[in-house]
Amino acid sequence: MTDTPLLQIKNLSVAFRQGNQQQEVVSDVSLTIHAGETLALVGESGSGKSVTALSVLRLLPSSAVYPQGDIVFAGQSLLHASTNTLRQIRGNEISMIFQEPMVSLNPLHTLEKQLAEVLILHRNLRGDAARNEILRCLDRVGIRQAGSRLKDFPHQLSGGERQRVMIAMAVLTRPKLLIADEPTTALDVSVQAQILSLLDELKQEMGMAMLFITHNLRIVRRLADTVAVMHKGRVVEQQPRATLFSHPQDPYTRQLLQAEPQGRPQPLKDESAVLLDVKNLDVGFPVKRGLLRRTVGIKHAVNQVSFQLRRGESLGVVGESGSGKSTTGLALLRLMKSQGEIWFDGQPLHTFSRKKMLPFRSRIQVVFQDPFSALNPRFTVGQIIAEGLLVHRKVSEQEREKEVIRAMQEVGLDPASRHRYPTEFSGGQRQRIAIARALILQPEMLILDEPTSSLDKSVQAQILTILSELQQRHGLTYLFISHDLHVVRSLCHQLMVLRNGEVIEQGDCEQIFTAPQQAYTRELLAASDAFDTIR
Repeated sequence: MTDTPLLQIKNLSVAFRQGNQQQEVVSDVSLTIHAGETLALVGESGSGKSVTALSVLRLLPSSAVYPQGDIVFAGQSLLHASTNTLRQIRGNEISMIFQEPMVSLNPLHTLEKQLAEVLILHRNLRGDAARNEILRCLDRVGIRQAGSRLKDFPHQLSGGERQRVMIAMAVLTRPKLLIADEPTTALDVSVQAQILSLLDELKQEMGMAMLFITHNLRIVRRLADTVAVMHKGRVVEQQPRATLFSHPQDPYTRQLLQAEPQGRPQPLKDESAVLLDVKNLDVGFPVKRGLLRRTVGIKHAVNQVSFQLRRGESLGVVGESGSGKSTTGLALLRLMKSQGEIWFDGQPLHTFSRKKMLPFRSRIQVVFQDPFSALNPRFTVGQIIAEGLLVHRKVSEQEREKEVIRAMQEVGLDPASRHRYPTEFSGGQRQRIAIARALILQPEMLILDEPTSSLDKSVQAQILTILSELQQRHGLTYLFISHDLHVVRSLCHQLMVLRNGEVIEQGDCEQIFTAPQQAYTRELLAASDAFDTIR
């Protein structure tokens, strides 16, 4: 690192115009990044991390104003730069990786077309020269058989592969500074570890600096040189990584460090009866090839999966993307065709028609990973939570209102906010709304599909506490799908490890964590523990 900073954010404040008023969201932020350095910007949702990062490239909407401060890159002010100057810097000298690659990548264009566009715009490369550079870069970021994947569309890639393509797109121009905005939030722990190692290797190879935005302090341990903690639009602490973890100064920093999932599930009662019994569950998709798209085989997304769940018990289902976790959940809900047996409370769900399944829909509810996309933005929160009652129960409007209030209170939401819309709530509040919607029907079982993966650690801890309390209060049974092993350990009695649709290991959760029998399980645990080790 040289003495001259590559990027300096000096006393920056950012506000958004609302009519004749301005609402300040970032206040007096100062950050410095040297060439080859990684600065991690940490904080909860709404703390101002992404607004600060987007300000560097002037990517905020036109309603954004900068009451004070400056952003200086390589000696040049970016806040006062012309549009032409910014165009030269964007992509060429500063690149950005966004949180959700499926949103950032164009679903209508192949990988080759999207990557070639970067080379045409920024390096004036076309034809074979561009194709060779794309193949080299895709190979470098770990896309296997890159030559055969160029004609693929984003939806044909796994989550980890899409994120690798986004990284390739960002580093094709060999930038001096890479801004990575939550690039690993929704990835499995093993894929997450691979992406972080890749970013660190690319940084070393290219000598580039990195501004890494995250809410996950375990990632910061592995990647950062310096850490800045933001809270309510202000930087409350900035320290070298080792110092921040060993001697945090600000109370908010200490709160974040203590927000990792704690505790273990309450022991089950010996007399708890079996609620769900799954035998040899199998989900297959036809493989079609040729001009006439003939079926040439079957790809098993879930292959001969069996398990039992007692009332009040939690089963954690873990594994990489594509391992069959979510497919298993959808098959249990009979939302996907499957083979095998599904017995719920002694009833053979696998033999039931759609009409006969309807009464069981209220008894088995689901909470999805992304509450924002799972909630109808045109409905008020009260309407969203009450929706199940309209389908499954005939109750008066007054009774429906009482049930909505009860459900909101159970998950720690203010019932007075039931007339507001989902966009007016934070991520953690939206997930509480999704849980309240499931609870209002008083189910016996919840299928929780990555319900905390997109949440800040402190909010994640709150949601886990709520789930644990609800389980104790109502005797709920959970099928908990997650890629975060720390979360699974804090909530689940049983653990089932899936890989390529098959059960690798299953049994008592604590026993598997302390003495895993299979190599793949040990790999997952090692990848998770690697985040807790300061390099």
